[in-house]
Amino acid sequence: MARAATTSDAFNAIAAPQRRDILVLLRGGERPVTDLAQNLGMTQPQASKHLRVLREVGLVRVREAGKQRLYGLDARGLRPVHEWVGGFERFWSESFGRLDEYVQELKQARQEEPHDGDDQ
Repeated sequence: MARAATTSDAFNAIAAPQRRDILVLLRGGERPVTDLAQNLGMTQPQASKHLRVLREVGLVRVREAGKQRLYGLDARGLRPVHEWVGGFERFWSESFGRLDEYVQELKQARQEEPHDGDDQ
């Protein structure tokens, strides 16, 4: 029985740190596979395998430039990840808001404390 693909969507594809590293490099512009492999300390076949996965889920595009294949980021494929993470924005905002309130309370309490040498 054939094993089901574990990289069928953007979430699974970016689960591998090497693939996230490739996406980070591609934010700076198109690159050939040899450049990606060299920058990430992997072999060209390893980099090609990761690029294939990223291409299959729509995170990377490829174009021919003479004899070279240049890989580029297609960030539209990250939309489901962005939307999912965005659902946590309210949680983070509320948490940071509570932290800010606490810090302000600490500052206020510190200002209200009597200082050494002050008349009490």
